[in-house]
Amino acid sequence: MPGVTQQQPQRADARRNVQAILDAAAVCLSRDPDASVAEIARSAGVGRVTLYGHFENRAALVEAVVARAIEEGDAALDAVDLSGDAREALARLLRQSWLTVVQVGSLLTAAVEALGPERVLALHERPASRVERLVERGRADGVFRADLPSSWLVGTLHRVMHGAAEEIDGGRLAPDDAATTITATVLAAFTPPGTPVPAVPDEAAR
Repeated sequence: MPGVTQQQPQRADARRNVQAILDAAAVCLSRDPDASVAEIARSAGVGRVTLYGHFENRAALVEAVVARAIEEGDAALDAVDLSGDAREALARLLRQSWLTVVQVGSLLTAAVEALGPERVLALHERPASRVERLVERGRADGVFRADLPSSWLVGTLHRVMHGAAEEIDGGRLAPDDAATTITATVLAAFTPPGTPVPAVPDEAAR
């Protein structure tokens, strides 16, 4: 049908434009969280009108980029072995989660500035649910504290990770030390009062 033939290239062009815009935004915002729409459009090889045809404003674009990055990172977390001791499983999950944060780079900074911390937390809903299930299992096994809400423990974990990124940006934490520092801090926060804090497993420190 003539109508279908004419529409298909437009849809393909639109998909290519959206992909180019998201790719350019990821690069630009990772380099500079304050990158402008004009800079992103220029990097994507499209005009601002085209960009705004797909994303109504800068915040919508930032949200789309961050959501894609979180989704890709979440796929990597699906491969993490969460069986066995909940503390060791948490250490493995934290290490991979930190690698994901590193890959996301300054996108999270851009997201917090453009969307606010609450919306960023909402975008992390699926990764957070994975941690929450692990926390509940650790609580049931008696290795994670049960005197604080699970949601508080999960939120603390995310705040520690984001805080580590800020410390690195400020030159106060060496990137190579981040995974071990995060894991040690979170294990200490999750350990029941009066219980010795376990050492960071070697595999999580690598």
